[in-house]
Amino acid sequence: MDVELRHLRCLVAIIDTGTFTDAALELGVSQAAVSRGLAALERALGVRLLHRTSREVTLTAAGRRVLARARTVLAEVDDLVREATGGHRRLRLGHAWSAVGRHTRRFQRLWAQRHPDVELHLVRTNTPTAGLSEGLCDLAVVRAGVDGRRFDGAVVGHERRVCALASDDPWARRRSVRLAEIADRRVLIDRRTGTTTAHLWPVDRRPVMEHTRDIDDWLAEIATGRSVGITAEGTIAQYRRDGIVFRPVRDAPPIPVRVIWRPEDPHPATFAAVALLAELYGGDPPSTRPAG
Repeated sequence: MDVELRHLRCLVAIIDTGTFTDAALELGVSQAAVSRGLAALERALGVRLLHRTSREVTLTAAGRRVLARARTVLAEVDDLVREATGGHRRLRLGHAWSAVGRHTRRFQRLWAQRHPDVELHLVRTNTPTAGLSEGLCDLAVVRAGVDGRRFDGAVVGHERRVCALASDDPWARRRSVRLAEIADRRVLIDRRTGTTTAHLWPVDRRPVMEHTRDIDDWLAEIATGRSVGITAEGTIAQYRRDGIVFRPVRDAPPIPVRVIWRPEDPHPATFAAVALLAELYGGDPPSTRPAG
């Protein structure tokens, strides 16, 4: 016999209410149905779960272990049901590092004002599609290129490139730096989600590059002074750290900020989010196209 959710609900209700009678009332079934549910669960598991007397019901050792897992399973099922039936009332916006930079707080507040029926959640996932491929978000903000055959997207704005330096680096006293100067330094990059590649420099003038996998590791290494980093200016708003300063790279091309989504089943609020982000970045209304 297979374990069924109703069997788990019987066990949880018995313990939470204290009696089979009250469990039946809680579940809206007969007391006999509760007894059958518990008996079926015990048969399926092959262990006794409760000690039952005329005065009280207590858990066996096995029952305590099963109850803890039963609560977890039932909570996850409830979450699944809420996700399936109410997913359109929540919009999950994925990002890898910087959300929408200096516009993040304004975006959150304007969204709550204009779309009070759709709750906005920011989800940070350090993958190339910021959690979209993994199903962790409904749409994602990316600054690196993605596969245009899999996703639709729209450019909502552009951000300058900045160089991250240790605060005691000699360059920290300057207003800006150039790409040619950075070529003489060790540059720390994230190959999965970063926007810095060797193609920013001529083939014969490329810096030594080292790799990292997370923004916190990136910042910690740069703070030592051994490396520098190049990132979108949106990083400044999200990750102000002691020991780190940012200076514009004045001759580097800007970084497009792109929102991407799955074309086969876009969230109903997708285009409202795209329009609001384009408004905040101050650009023209975006045109949608394959993400690549």
